[in-house]
Amino acid sequence: MKLFACLIPLIFAAGLMAEDARSIVNSFETQKAAALSAYLESNPDAEDAEAAQIFLIGIYLQLEENDKVIPLLRDRYDSLPKGADANLQEIIGGAIEPLFTLYLKTGQKDNAKALIERAKKDLLDNPQAPQIAEYFDGMLVKLSMPSVGDTMEVAFTSTKGVEIDLSTMKGKVVLIDFWATWCGPCVAEMPHILSTYEAHHEDGFEVVGISLDDDKEALDRFVEQYKMPWPQMFDGKAWENEFVRKYGITGIPATFLLGKDGKIVATGLRGDELKQKVGELLN
Repeated sequence: MKLFACLIPLIFAAGLMAEDARSIVNSFETQKAAALSAYLESNPDAEDAEAAQIFLIGIYLQLEENDKVIPLLRDRYDSLPKGADANLQEIIGGAIEPLFTLYLKTGQKDNAKALIERAKKDLLDNPQAPQIAEYFDGMLVKLSMPSVGDTMEVAFTSTKGVEIDLSTMKGKVVLIDFWATWCGPCVAEMPHILSTYEAHHEDGFEVVGISLDDDKEALDRFVEQYKMPWPQMFDGKAWENEFVRKYGITGIPATFLLGKDGKIVATGLRGDELKQKVGELLN
């Protein structure tokens, strides 16, 4: 009780009239980011400057402040040893992968491609260069996936015999969901999509499912069990599905949220983030 009583004035002193736990956490993370930024600016040559930068990158990633974290990741990549001396875990896992992902997320495909091409050259002298190049080639496949600002062409006959054409849905907010009944993360996410659909369908929110199942009966049973009212595309070809191949889908769930103009505004939204973004787009 004493600890709780001590925390209350601290929270209010920080001006945190938060609506939920996430808001409280984000408020403190923002304060930490400001303090770390000031520290790095005043002490660029400090012994722990690298650690401070890594902490700051982690905070900005959590806050999804892409405009701030992207230049930090670029600086991080520039500062790390390359070639034979490269620490692959640091340079690939700590810089290249998150930077590449953010470039894709923000629609900067040219920068994503340039990053991988540069990294290939920078690591050419590494003993594991052939394996690294193969891994990077796998990353480049993702460039064929739609990203923010792109449009998608999707038309098919649904499992219920209804003709679906994305081009006729302009003026609505649409979620394209690549999924399957055998995909655990897809199933776990379904209640959030259902909740978002129920909350915003009457305001103009639609969902289009593209199933990678190879068993139509299993798909039909799942759709009926979970009372999923939106159309489903099924051809039984799984990873050879027409749209999976067309858009370079390499993992599911893969979701693309389209704004009223038909352009992608976000990818990979999960949980409450999806409902919040859909609400923003419809208001």
